Amino acid sequence: MNSNLNQLKQFKKPHDIQLFLNKLRYNPDKGTNSPGKVLRLQKANCFEGALFAAAALRELGHKPLIVDLMAVNDDDHIVALFKHNNCFGAVAKSNTTMLRFREPVFKTLKELILSFFEFYFNTIGEKTLRSYSNPVNLARFDKLNWMFTDDNLDYIGDYLYFVKHHRIMDRKTQLNLSIADGELIDLCFAGSVPEGLYTPKKKRVYNRL
Repeated sequence: MNSNLNQLKQFKKPHDIQLFLNKLRYNPDKGTNSPGKVLRLQKANCFEGALFAAAALRELGHKPLIVDLMAVNDDDHIVALFKHNNCFGAVAKSNTTMLRFREPVFKTLKELILSFFEFYFNTIGEKTLRSYSNPVNLARFDKLNWMFTDDNLDYIGDYLYFVKHHRIMDRKTQLNLSIADGELIDLCFAGSVPEGLYTPKKKRVYNRL
C-alpha cells in the first residue's frame, strides 16, 4: 500500500493526473479495478480511471468525488470532480478523445456536465447524454479499502444506480437533437480500442463535411 500511495503522490496538479490517464492503455474488460490495481496493470477503463483520478485528487487535498453521466444507446461515463476558486473541473479516462479533462472554470456542476454534451455521442453520431448524478464522495467506501484492494469494486457502480440523477433536457428537446458532424465523429473515436466501444442498437448514416 505504501508504494501505491507514494505513486499517487507524484502528481502536482489535476492536469498531471489527466496526462497520466491518457498514457494508460484503455481496458475493455468488464469489472472495476481499484486505483492501486490500475497502477500495477497500467490500464484502465472509464470507471477505473475516474476512481483513480478521485484517489489521486484526494492526495492533492480534494475530496474523492465522482459523478455518473447517464446516456441512452451508449455507455455511461464517470468523471472525477475537483474545484479551484470555487469552480468545477473534471478528470476522466475515456475511449474517445473528447470526454476527458475539463478546466475548473464552471460555476455549477450542471455547467460542467453540459460541457460534455456536444461531444458525447455514439459511433453513429447520436448525442446520447441524458442525465447526471449528484456527486458521490468515495470516502464512504474507505472501510472497504477501495483505493488499494485487489477485490473488484463493482459495488460502487451498483451504488450509483441509487444516487439521484438530474435530467438535462425534456422529451421534446431529445427528439429535436441533430446528428454530430462526421468529421467530429472521426476525430472523437481516433485511436479508440474497438473492443471497448458501445455498439448502438440502430444504424444511421451520417454525412461527413
